[in-house]
Amino acid sequence: MLPSLTARRLQAQRITTPVAASPADAVRHMAAMQAQDYHAALWAVGLRTADATLTQVEDAIVRGEIVRTWPMRGTLHLLAREDVRWMVALLAPRVQAANAARIARDFGFDAPALAQGRQVMEQALRDGVPATRSELYARMDAAGIASGGQRGLHLLNWLAHESVLCQGPRHGKQPTFVLMDAWVPPSAPLGRDEALHRLALRYLQGHGPATVADLAWWSGLTQKDALHALTLAAPELGHETRDGTTWWWRADAPATSRSRTFHLLPAFDEYLIGYRDRTPVLDAAHTRRVFGVNGLVAATAIVRGRVAATWKREAGGGVALDPLRTLDDAEHAGIQRAAQRWQRFLRG
Repeated sequence: MLPSLTARRLQAQRITTPVAASPADAVRHMAAMQAQDYHAALWAVGLRTADATLTQVEDAIVRGEIVRTWPMRGTLHLLAREDVRWMVALLAPRVQAANAARIARDFGFDAPALAQGRQVMEQALRDGVPATRSELYARMDAAGIASGGQRGLHLLNWLAHESVLCQGPRHGKQPTFVLMDAWVPPSAPLGRDEALHRLALRYLQGHGPATVADLAWWSGLTQKDALHALTLAAPELGHETRDGTTWWWRADAPATSRSRTFHLLPAFDEYLIGYRDRTPVLDAAHTRRVFGVNGLVAATAIVRGRVAATWKREAGGGVALDPLRTLDDAEHAGIQRAAQRWQRFLRG
């Protein structure tokens, strides 16, 4: 392992200073941020943005500066608007190839059924007005396409991978959907090598130092494609091999600066989820306390770069800690100071 790996990652992730000037800049820096837990994702952006409030992050989503969709691994992410098309085009086809036979077999969505579903969704969203999931399911049912048994969800997911639609602003607590052509400006398609080169640089900008296996995990690419992406970007990267593992980073990454010791991270934060190997920040013995068998990833408190506790929001707005080890008084106090920043984010 590289010396000061956690300090370098905390800085690359913009968890330490300098932080982004706007929510969209924070997401752009990270390339993509996992976002199936909507409220956790808002704090993930706020954590990386100077003086951000929850309202400011949501306003950026309402304006379409930040887009929530399924670019990779079949998982919802936040992306800067200009990154949506090229990342979905590069990474979504592998997810579709893996899922096509299953959704045809289990849900009846063969190519003709998908084409019919696309036509119904395009018609439903053609006026540019965002629609909720239940509204779109009703349009499916009216057109003779049963939406029950998760068929509606699988159709929307597939069409997002096809760049037909993406999520729009929330309607109350419900996500809405919009046509991508109405929400994300068109852009010239990238050649595959150009997209891989860009992906490697953008991933390492927000996550480096990292390995080929880390990039493959995060992106959903094969190990071969991940290595090819890093090779394409190699003139702009630094790297070092230790104990048979090569670590890569952006050559223009700033020198590691002194940073705060304590950080309060949301569930599914990129500091944990953005890498194949989590042992640099999490003791293997505690993996199941953070990464549940049900796919959930807990919110965590970070002390000196490593996970020291998980946490949940208390009814009164405080933070309830579940330590992974004994915390001394100074560590308890430091985590509570970090929690004050999260509380200001919510109030602002």
